[in-house]
Amino acid sequence: MLLMAVIFVASSRTTIAGPEVVGADKVAHFTVYAWLGVLLVRWPAVAALRPLGVWSAVAIASLYGISDEVHQSFTPGRAVELADWAADTIGAFVAVAVYTRWTGFRRWLESAPRQRAR
Repeated sequence: MLLMAVIFVASSRTTIAGPEVVGADKVAHFTVYAWLGVLLVRWPAVAALRPLGVWSAVAIASLYGISDEVHQSFTPGRAVELADWAADTIGAFVAVAVYTRWTGFRRWLESAPRQRAR
């Protein structure tokens, strides 16, 4: 999955550009893993596991978050942070819950891009 590759590459960098605002990295983790959770829950192999598929998407995103933290431990200048993993998991959980319960959001994501512009 492309987003997982982007996360891996970003984790390989010694520094990541971003604002010097306390907690901004947690917001970034939450947001990126929220989108990962939604992509995973929409992935046909995971979606076919319903109702387990919903929780499988969160579990996969959370496990990937753990592997990302371990990967960062080998990158100079980066450190393992439990709070980053928590933000990853909570982001995936919230996004998957919103996706599965809010039909308007689900319809919007599943519509063609030109229909969204209307």
